[in-house]
Amino acid sequence: MSVYETLRHFADSYALVVMLVLFIGLCAWPFRPGAKKRNRDAANLIFEGQADGE
Repeated sequence: MSVYETLRHFADSYALVVMLVLFIGLCAWPFRPGAKKRNRDAANLIFEGQADGE
């Protein structure tokens, strides 16, 4: 088996599984229980420094 075939087999099987797990993990990261305050702070960051009633 050549190096190309070995790397292609790896990319077609294990690398695909690793990328799928990484994608799911990164998509789920903002929804973890400990991120609620941080997400709220990030959402309200654009309003920081503005006076009320403008």
